[in-house]
Amino acid sequence: MAAVMAFGMWIFITVLLIAAVGTVTVVCAWLLPETVLMVRRIAGAKRGLTARWTGVKIPEVYEPLTGTVRERVLKAVRDPGTHTDMRWMLAYWFYGTLIAFALPLWPVGLVVDGVWCGLLGRKAIALPMVVRLADLEADWSTALLKPSPQVLLAARVQNLAATRADAIASHGAELRRIERDLHDGAQAQLVALSMRIGLAKRVYDRDPEAARNLLDEAQVQVEKALTDLRHVVRGIHPPILTDRGLVGAVRALSASSGLTVALDDGGLAKGTRVPAAVEAAAYFVVAESLTNITKYSGVSRAEVQLVRARRGLQVRIRDEGRGGAHEAGGSGLLGMRRRVAALDGTMQMTSPLGGPTLIEVELPCVW
Repeated sequence: MAAVMAFGMWIFITVLLIAAVGTVTVVCAWLLPETVLMVRRIAGAKRGLTARWTGVKIPEVYEPLTGTVRERVLKAVRDPGTHTDMRWMLAYWFYGTLIAFALPLWPVGLVVDGVWCGLLGRKAIALPMVVRLADLEADWSTALLKPSPQVLLAARVQNLAATRADAIASHGAELRRIERDLHDGAQAQLVALSMRIGLAKRVYDRDPEAARNLLDEAQVQVEKALTDLRHVVRGIHPPILTDRGLVGAVRALSASSGLTVALDDGGLAKGTRVPAAVEAAAYFVVAESLTNITKYSGVSRAEVQLVRARRGLQVRIRDEGRGGAHEAGGSGLLGMRRRVAALDGTMQMTSPLGGPTLIEVELPCVW
């Protein structure tokens, strides 16, 4: 694949020359941003190819090419990502020939190492050189395609600004939900309780039996108000998290979900605790996911996995349902993503039609 890409880079010179001439003459200035987009796709393919070989993902940071033709041309020219891609492409025209040296080594290695290693039992000589050349080519590609620290920092700041705005919006929505729950639930119950106690005081002297009935109703009203208040408290920070920890809380969720849940606690049940904010986010992700599975998946089984990773806590929820989940469907997925992003976490979801649906969340924390 790398050899094919290196060969394609030489053919792509023609496209670059046409775009350069068109931009200079201003007649076909629109070609420049389109060519830059094509270069981005080629560089992205090379990043993916290199990442599959090395196992290390290469980040990519680009400025969106939007607006008028003039604005798109200026953005394409000034974008540091364009400079990085063109630097790599220029260098790849030369060091991509490493693969040209690697390909002939295959038939040579099959013969030489077949005799040297297979028959004589010696260490292979030729074929390991193919791997070393591929490693060298991948190292150079990684170094050239990786954005500069300044670009990564700018993208990081932009991402933090976006997640901060989402966190503020989510916080405001949460406050409105709590206010609505208190107003429609506990407050209404307490108002009704006050009225019943007042009626009981008025009729107590002339009709003690009616007063007793009103007090019984008031007691029921108190229990309803307490239930509503507990519901509000659970929405803020479930007490079960404090009492039992994340694993115990997830077990309780699983038991009350109506589903058969296979839980893998990843050893967290041995007393390891994560920060309270991370526990709460993981709890709400599992709760929302199990609710969605119950409502939309059409299955009665689910899998929940908690993993203690090196950089934080990973949560995976999987079901074999009908799939097709998306954030615009009103299933709470957008709220989950915002809650995770507020803690600098990541959330990935795959849900093809026909299933399965897999939600993977990673929440950074220090163990």
